Amino acid sequence: MGRVAAWMSLVLAVGAASHASAGAVRPASVPGARQTNATIQAQELAAEFDLAGAAKLLESAGLRGDLFAQLGAVYVRGLIYAHEASRQGGSPDSLMPVRQAIAWLELVANGRPGSAEIARLVLQAAAAAAQSERDEMRLYLDAAIRMETLQHAAGLPGAPIIPAAEVAGDLWLQVHRYDEARRAYDEARGRAGSSLRILAGRARAARGLTDLTVACAAFRALLDAWAPRAGVPAEIAEAREYVVGSCLLEGR
Repeated sequence: MGRVAAWMSLVLAVGAASHASAGAVRPASVPGARQTNATIQAQELAAEFDLAGAAKLLESAGLRGDLFAQLGAVYVRGLIYAHEASRQGGSPDSLMPVRQAIAWLELVANGRPGSAEIARLVLQAAAAAAQSERDEMRLYLDAAIRMETLQHAAGLPGAPIIPAAEVAGDLWLQVHRYDEARRAYDEARGRAGSSLRILAGRARAARGLTDLTVACAAFRALLDAWAPRAGVPAEIAEAREYVVGSCLLEGR
């Protein structure tokens, strides 16, 4: 319960910060907020697999009154908690922080389309994935991606930090639907170009489909793209292990 209490403290704190910094900001004003330095930096961290670092940065900026950072903090932390909940079978206790995030986003969205509503739909999908409710997950993802597509067509922001289409790939991987995951990552790549997260996801999907040739090529592409960077996150360690343990041994 300590984690849930800390989560609720954050949700209440960012709400208080927005009220104090913007003169009783109406929740509906947040979905139209534009990106700031904090959210751009958080995107860079998330793109390099550091979701926890992105969430921490956004939380700090949110407490200073950055509206879009507040939205991103609740969304990214909700994704982290949903992934953790999946490891516990999606029990009610494990999903409680995710439900709190969904409730906060529903209040912020206020029934209007926009970043907050897309984030809410994605977290609903993540909660369903944690319980292996694939049909429910699909419904929420389809709604989120449709709304995000319309937002982008109008020149407006979609989901904060991580696009809905990209999270869709992550969730299909999580529930072991590898064909669906590969299609989702391909769709995300078609919408916004490739990324390290998409490369990793496509490689994992190919591995799940036991497509050794494609998996080896994809993991190598990920390692090549990562090469200029320092550090070895779990995704890169996994790619190196696969290339050495499977690709080289098979002469791929």
